[in-house]
Amino acid sequence: MTTPSAVSGASLRRLPPLTSLRAFVVAARQLSFTAAADELFVTPAAVGQQIRQLEAHLGRPLFRRVGRSLQLTEDGRDLLPGLARAFETMVETLARLGEAADAATVRVSVPPAFAAKWLVPRLADFSASHPGVGLSVAASMALVDFAREEADCAVRYGAGQYPGMHVTRLMTERVVPVCAPTLIDGPEPLDHPRRLAGRVLLHDDELRDDPGCPDWRMWLRAAGIRDIDATRGPRFDQSNLAIEAAIAGQGVALTRLRLAEADLAAGRLVRPFGGAVPVDFAYWFVCPPERLDRPPVQAFAGWLVAHCATL
Repeated sequence: MTTPSAVSGASLRRLPPLTSLRAFVVAARQLSFTAAADELFVTPAAVGQQIRQLEAHLGRPLFRRVGRSLQLTEDGRDLLPGLARAFETMVETLARLGEAADAATVRVSVPPAFAAKWLVPRLADFSASHPGVGLSVAASMALVDFAREEADCAVRYGAGQYPGMHVTRLMTERVVPVCAPTLIDGPEPLDHPRRLAGRVLLHDDELRDDPGCPDWRMWLRAAGIRDIDATRGPRFDQSNLAIEAAIAGQGVALTRLRLAEADLAAGRLVRPFGGAVPVDFAYWFVCPPERLDRPPVQAFAGWLVAHCATL
């Protein structure tokens, strides 16, 4: 019996191209170049060219036309079973490899802003802490449908009401004004909320999903300021975009503190004034109970809870 080590490089070099062998197997099963082309997502002409290439390599015909039908020659019939078994073996081997990789991977759905501003900067720590666990991150504003989508767990910003799910609160949230350091310097420093009259207001529209979260109008009213138009300025449908605009010096953003913390610590942003306003929503780890037993999910959940507990 031939073992993998017995297959020499010279033997492999004598093999026809893999695409020609695959085209032959599919065309022989379909007995149609057109049907084979549909299955392989190529044109019938491409299938015909690959078959001719294989026939030229072998020095014998593999198909013949009988009227309007396509039939295998005797050589084609002899060739098909062995090649079909070889492709089945390749498919099974690759599937086992994929299953092993999936078994060691946790697939998590997270909001885009949380992914960009909180999770991604910390992924190196997760990889170092759990070198055998892969992480697949899908950023989406929509609530994941665990019954239909390929996700093991999720991080969600909301009220924590996710029926039928295992839910763990990760961290609370507060809202603060932030801006680039350059905006608080100069002859008119941004040292009081009244100074916002001459500044661009950046609106984080993700805040509208939280009924207890202030927008610029509410924040200014709480600060005792009623003569500033709180509706002016650009709007962003994702918090990370509003934060990036603030970093670029385009104005002052009212946004979530947890998402801005890394930029504040790095000096890319500053808090010009005012305390942080607590909001009703929080960040939650959400997972179907039956998937919580998977070791990769347990590893990610434990790491996430531990990191959030330090904040």
